[in-house]
Amino acid sequence: QVQLVESGGGLVQAGGSLRLSCVASGRTFSGYGMGWFRQAPGKEREFVARINLSGGSTYYPDSVKGRFTLSRDNANNTVYLQMNSLKPEDTAVYYCAARHFWAFTKAAEVDYWGQGTQVTVSS
Repeated sequence: QVQLVESGGGLVQAGGSLRLSCVASGRTFSGYGMGWFRQAPGKEREFVARINLSGGSTYYPDSVKGRFTLSRDNANNTVYLQMNSLKPEDTAVYYCAARHFWAFTKAAEVDYWGQGTQVTVSS
């Protein structure tokens, strides 16, 4: 079992930046992908970013590409989501996610979820 704990959410003005962190603990396998989803009230959970074990491969949807950057620190079992040029439409609960061995782009593919951290972007 793997536990994921997010932090770094908060309130920010449009155009500002936030950095989210996700720390993984518990038993882990030799390789797994990690990333982030987000969910706004009344909306489906939406893929935001993912990264492979080595940190050499990342993927972002067009909605965040060029503004968000995902990185991985394997020594500390931590992934970071740097969010720049934030927009009001980025407001959501952001969830860290992990999948054993494989990358993911859909919520149904995720094995482990964090509890979520609120990001609110004011106009």
